[in-house]
Amino acid sequence: MEAYRPYTISYAYHALKILVSLLFLSNFHTTLASTPSTTTENYKTYIKTACHSTTYPTECNNDLLPFASKIEANPQKLCNTALSVSLKAAKNCSSTISKLSKNQGLTKSEVAIIKDCIVNVKDSTDQLNQSLSAMEKLGSSNVKAQIDNIKTWVSAALTDETTCTDGFAGMTVSNTVKNTISNSILSVSKRISNALALINRFYPN
Repeated sequence: MEAYRPYTISYAYHALKILVSLLFLSNFHTTLASTPSTTTENYKTYIKTACHSTTYPTECNNDLLPFASKIEANPQKLCNTALSVSLKAAKNCSSTISKLSKNQGLTKSEVAIIKDCIVNVKDSTDQLNQSLSAMEKLGSSNVKAQIDNIKTWVSAALTDETTCTDGFAGMTVSNTVKNTISNSILSVSKRISNALALINRFYPN
């Protein structure tokens, strides 16, 4: 029996080493596989919580959740992305209304309304561009003044959008023109409103 002990001990020792190594590798790969997923879910929870405070949470979630890994849990990145989404919507709106202006058979009232809307949406786009640029460059010094400017520009952008549909009052406008403009403006206004709500949430006065 004594002759077999070294071999038995050696075999058991190596078997134990292999088992420990396998367990380590298993844990390592499990950690690698689970950590990114867990982190992304945390980021999504962060965004959902933030969007809950907006006027249009459904649109907020739909717009921002795809960028969870980019936004992380960073308020500046969140607001920056919300402004980017608003700017993209404003540009799409501008394109839609510009195409509408080329329709045949528009009345003088419709031509005037469309012309005013094009100007309003352009102004809104300019304001959003300024806001986005300022948010991207937001520094550690004099943050309040920078945020105040951003809020002013975003508020002005929202006003420019709503001013467009105000032009319908007392005017005879076809359903095609009215619905096309109204739906496009509403889409932009929701995004801008959400962006402003998020900025107010994370950067209160």
